[in-house]
Amino acid sequence: MKVDVLTEAVIAAPCDGVAAYAADPAHAPEWYANITSVAWRTPPPVRVGSRVAFVARFLGRRLAYTYEITAYEPGRRMVMRTEEGPFPMETTYTWEPYGQAADHTLMTLRNRGEPSGFASLGATVMAAAMRRAQNKDLAALKALLER
Repeated sequence: MKVDVLTEAVIAAPCDGVAAYAADPAHAPEWYANITSVAWRTPPPVRVGSRVAFVARFLGRRLAYTYEITAYEPGRRMVMRTEEGPFPMETTYTWEPYGQAADHTLMTLRNRGEPSGFASLGATVMAAAMRRAQNKDLAALKALLER
């Protein structure tokens, strides 16, 4: 069973600033509740081909994985993929100016993949947990950037 979770938030801050902050992996532990550490595997800044290692806790388990940036349009879209572990995943961020004065940002966060082996048995539970986590993460990002 495939997992495809899309969440979004409107953030009361200009699109360029939201995108620059969210696309910088160094900030991930500040707004992702489950990410405990980040380490560049290629020199920064973010660009297509960049590789970044993450350590996270999810559903009570420690996960270590390396994402590769596969698409990057600064201020608009970033796509990262990992093929590691029992749950290869693609994460996509998008940012769009929002509101009459375009002084807000509509940010989407999408995670999709196809768990294999034992992980595939809990795909429905995993998707629900991912949705809850993503909503919390976007709320944390919103709170950080709207200060």
